[in-house]
Amino acid sequence: MTDRDVFEYALLRVVPRVERGEFFNAGVVVYCRAKSFVAARIHLDEAKLRVLDPGADVTGVRAALHAVEGVCRGGEDAGQAARDDAGRRFRWLIAPRSTVVQPGPVHTGLTADPEGEVERLLDLLVR
Repeated sequence: MTDRDVFEYALLRVVPRVERGEFFNAGVVVYCRAKSFVAARIHLDEAKLRVLDPGADVTGVRAALHAVEGVCRGGEDAGQAARDDAGRRFRWLIAPRSTVVQPGPVHTGLTADPEGEVERLLDLLVR
């Protein structure tokens, strides 16, 4: 049997018009403390975005989603979070906010492959 570690994940939701509360999933953030792993993958469905808000700033939404990936990578891409460990970066990303890109609730699971889990969840819950 393969050793599996606990991981946490949250979906990234795009809420084009915050006042309406309508959203769709556009990415996932995965954190595994045992592996000091945090990563995000995105998939922005522009057609869905335009259905919810025909005048949406697609470039701005895409930039916000890519910023999440940058924070996960750490280093210069992480901005103020550059020196934080993977856990602190994950906690910062999942903090509630009232912006166009919002984290959903945190869920947990077990995995032997956190990197593979990011792709699996993206395919299962976003694409």
